Amino acid sequence: MTMARKFVYRPGEAGVFHCINRCVRRAFLCGWDDYSGKSFEHRREWVRERVKELCGIFALDVCAYAVMSNHVHLVVRTRPDMVSGWSDEEVARRWLRLCPGRRDQIGASVEADRVALLAKDAEKVKVCRERLGNLSWFMRGLSEVIARRANEEDRCKGRFWEGRFKCQRLADAGAVAACMAYVDLNPVRAGVEEIPEASEYCGAGDRLRARRGRAELAAWKASGGDESSATEAQKWMLEGARGDVERAGWLAPVDAGEGGVLGMSEERYLQLVDWTGRRLRDDKAGAIPADLAPVLERLELDVENWISTVERYGSLYHRVAGRMEKLAEAARAAGQRWFKRRDREACAGVYRAA
Repeated sequence: MTMARKFVYRPGEAGVFHCINRCVRRAFLCGWDDYSGKSFEHRREWVRERVKELCGIFALDVCAYAVMSNHVHLVVRTRPDMVSGWSDEEVARRWLRLCPGRRDQIGASVEADRVALLAKDAEKVKVCRERLGNLSWFMRGLSEVIARRANEEDRCKGRFWEGRFKCQRLADAGAVAACMAYVDLNPVRAGVEEIPEASEYCGAGDRLRARRGRAELAAWKASGGDESSATEAQKWMLEGARGDVERAGWLAPVDAGEGGVLGMSEERYLQLVDWTGRRLRDDKAGAIPADLAPVLERLELDVENWISTVERYGSLYHRVAGRMEKLAEAARAAGQRWFKRRDREACAGVYRAA
């Protein structure tokens, strides 16, 4: 049964959400199209760059993402605390980056005048502030631009996305960890890549590349390398390492001590994703490594069935993901009797609010 978005996400509230948007009729409009014999792989970079750009405009953090051939996954954290701290000028500047309208060709002074003019309109600034912290406006800013570019490239009209994005609330840290791993391992599960670090358009791939880049730069510095006397090959290596580090710089930190979303370090999370991805590809459950098991236990996750949880995550949860008490709590807050969860613990397939 279709449920109104307001029962899952209410504008102005802090939370972590899993968002999915699919291409119309699930056609491969971002990958290889067998019908036309054309490749649209370059559109994956469109999506990634647009999400990165929007992160610099909206009061939102992207924790994980995956750009597949016919759909996009995003794990997004809303930040009402951030948008409330912006000055009116900052709100105006960000809004004009999102919706620039018609630009004059006189120069930067005209842009500054437009920012100042908008900042003086208190009612308009209030509306813009609300929208810059709104998850739906974030997804609108992504979907509309990609659809227009794709239709222009194809010289056609009509829908690119099949409808409004699907949204799922992640009610606790365990649900966030499982969902992030599920999203980051989408290319591995789909058979597109063998290992997470080979994934070009997903959060784990970016984080793993950044870790490798930081290691290469640290090794170069420790060896006493001097860039002024570096060979062309060494300069190429350094440039590539810095590019790898910057590739993940826009993603939200993982470590809770750094304002991240998980109760584990990025190193531990990447180890967990890497191990899980290899087990999924080998089709072997295996035992969780001893040093990773306590991390899952701390998040109150099922250690023994971790692989199954990640593999089945898309069908396990519906509108809200989390432990039983969190689902019941979310149901009460939304004025609903229950939220679905499909697993053996929920005998009737639902958690009912007390």
